[in-house]
Amino acid sequence: MNGSRRNSGSSLVSSSSASSNLSHLEEDTWILWGRIVNEWEEVRKKKEKQLKDLVRKGIPHHFRAIVWQLLCNAQNMPIKDQYSELLKMTSPCEKLIRRDIARTYPEHEFFKEKDSLGQEVLFNVMKAYSLVDREVGYCQGSAFIVGLLLMQMPEEEAFCVFVKLMQDYRLRELFKPSMAELGLCMYQFESMIQEQLPELHMHFQAQSFHTSMYASSWFLTIFLTSYPLPVATRIFDIFMCEGLEIVFRVGLAILQMNQAELIQLDMEGMLQHFQKVIPHQFDSGPDKVIQAAYQVKYNAKKMKKLEKEYTTIKTKEMEEQVEIKRLRTENRLLKQRIDTLEKESASLADRLIQGQVTRAQEAEENYLVKRELTTVKQQSEEATAQLEQARKTIRQLQQQPQAKGPPRFSEESVLQLEKELVQARLKEAESQCALKEMQDKILDMEKRNSSLPDDTNVARLQEELIGVKLREAEALTGLKELRQQVRDLEEHWQRHLARTASRWKDSPKKNTLSELQDELMSVRLREAEVQAELRETRQRLLEMETQNQIHSNQLRRAEQESRCLQERVQTLTTQNKDLHVQLQEIKRRQAEIECKSKEEVMAVRLREADNIAAMAELQQQISELEIQKEEGKVQGQLNHTDSSQYIRDLKDQISELKQEICCLKGQKGLVSQPSFDGIHIVNHYMGVGESYQSSDDDGAKDPDLQSLQPRGGGRIRLRAKLEDTDSDEEDGEDGDALRLSVPQIKSTTV
Repeated sequence: MNGSRRNSGSSLVSSSSASSNLSHLEEDTWILWGRIVNEWEEVRKKKEKQLKDLVRKGIPHHFRAIVWQLLCNAQNMPIKDQYSELLKMTSPCEKLIRRDIARTYPEHEFFKEKDSLGQEVLFNVMKAYSLVDREVGYCQGSAFIVGLLLMQMPEEEAFCVFVKLMQDYRLRELFKPSMAELGLCMYQFESMIQEQLPELHMHFQAQSFHTSMYASSWFLTIFLTSYPLPVATRIFDIFMCEGLEIVFRVGLAILQMNQAELIQLDMEGMLQHFQKVIPHQFDSGPDKVIQAAYQVKYNAKKMKKLEKEYTTIKTKEMEEQVEIKRLRTENRLLKQRIDTLEKESASLADRLIQGQVTRAQEAEENYLVKRELTTVKQQSEEATAQLEQARKTIRQLQQQPQAKGPPRFSEESVLQLEKELVQARLKEAESQCALKEMQDKILDMEKRNSSLPDDTNVARLQEELIGVKLREAEALTGLKELRQQVRDLEEHWQRHLARTASRWKDSPKKNTLSELQDELMSVRLREAEVQAELRETRQRLLEMETQNQIHSNQLRRAEQESRCLQERVQTLTTQNKDLHVQLQEIKRRQAEIECKSKEEVMAVRLREADNIAAMAELQQQISELEIQKEEGKVQGQLNHTDSSQYIRDLKDQISELKQEICCLKGQKGLVSQPSFDGIHIVNHYMGVGESYQSSDDDGAKDPDLQSLQPRGGGRIRLRAKLEDTDSDEEDGEDGDALRLSVPQIKSTTV
């Protein structure tokens, strides 16, 4: 198979049309190029200018393969030895290559037939390069360049030349997925048009006719898809020697030659002109366009300057794209933040409404407390008024003359005074209980204040505590005063009892004085009772004010805590967003790693399948070689022994086999079983490809070969007429014939 591919390429190099009809000029050209090839290193170093002139005039067809390899230094490349190994591997681009094979040179004899040798070798070279350079892989335009190389040389050499072109001639940058180099070439070419053909450039801009619409294929395929193959091949000769400069020159020369027609056309007309009119302008030959190309002004320094400008523009565009991506990411994050803030705002609005409801309830409670306070104040005022009235009564009684007879008090008044004393003591006990409850509340508040962790409210809590202690001190002083008054009243009561016990014995004057003293005592008791009630109301008022202040402080602290919680929630949401972004990035990386691992597993499985297929193919070849060996043995027996004797032996063997078959039929009860009525022995020799040049004269001169050649052809047919009733089921023509096929052996030269 490899031999057929190599000789197919060499047959394209050495065309059978070149013969003794060459002119003297062509013979001189051949001799000159033969010397150049033999003395390549010396010519390349010392006569580079003369070599360029010769290449511009055209490389002879039969020297193209070797000269192209010498121009790009593709001889003896180490990758050539890896080519056969690369063909055994599996490429991810195989489906794309198979799809585009039929589109590559569809009218050329070497490539137009499906699954032909040309399509096979083109597929092999493209597949091998896609495995060598996985970043580039496969691009459709590269198949035309490889096809042109295969028209001139075998596939291994074409593969090496293509690798060199991709590496050293800027083609790899052109065929990368980003195609950054193609954009640079378009920018440089458009600048040349603007400088040298300003009117045409203005017309292109007016019609929105971009350079890439007609010139991209020129750079990607080196004019192979745009112009006839002879013209494109001449341009490719110069490209191999001088690089992409010839593409700029030829492209600008074509525009100069067609400027007048293009200015009069619109965009569709210009496209039609580039596709249909311009390719047929060079049917006569490429010399005209090449001469015009080298009249075009081409400044290498300016091209470098344009390259720097394009790089700067692209860098700015990349920075702008990065900035746009960053802004889009920030916009997305801000939208997410707005959503979260809207949710937080809704929750805060709910909390605000709830807080307003709570404040309304507290305001209502405060209003009720104020109403109670006003009632207490009214009662206190009434008590003070009654106390003043009692004092006035006492003063009036003291001012009355003592001459009047003393009033008599009954036992009922004494019992009434005792009841009043008991009520005063009960009120004192109640005030003491209220005082204890206040002390307990103060202790609870101190405990709560001590349990609060907020340091900012310590000063407020201390102020509240001081206020509570001051109120407690006032309550204690009031309690002491009440106790002193109670003791005084008890002393007065004891005196009163002593007087009442002895008043029945005293004179009426003394009895009158004692009655006045009793009235005074009752007044004092009422006064003490009123004062106790007044102190109690004051104490309740202080408690209400303290509770109100405590509630206001609690509300203030709750608002501060809510603000702190909101800030903490915001920080936690930002942290959560960052963690979510990190999680998404980790998931993306994990997905990439899983995809890579799956691809590697698939590649390993594909390699294993290729290895199994290769092993099966090798086993098939071994079996074919064994069959050929057996056939060779049979042929050797037929050549060196008596044919008739050998045929008789074969007949005997056939009869014995038939007898054994009949015995087996009788034993197994098989009725309709086909029998052997002939043995076909055919020896096939695999012929070499059509590209080999063979000679029948050499075979005729060899006596050994003449002895093997029968009359009237290369096949010996021996018929063994064997009669059998079962032979009717076999084929009729050669069913009972012994055939030996011996082909004529040809000597082949490459």
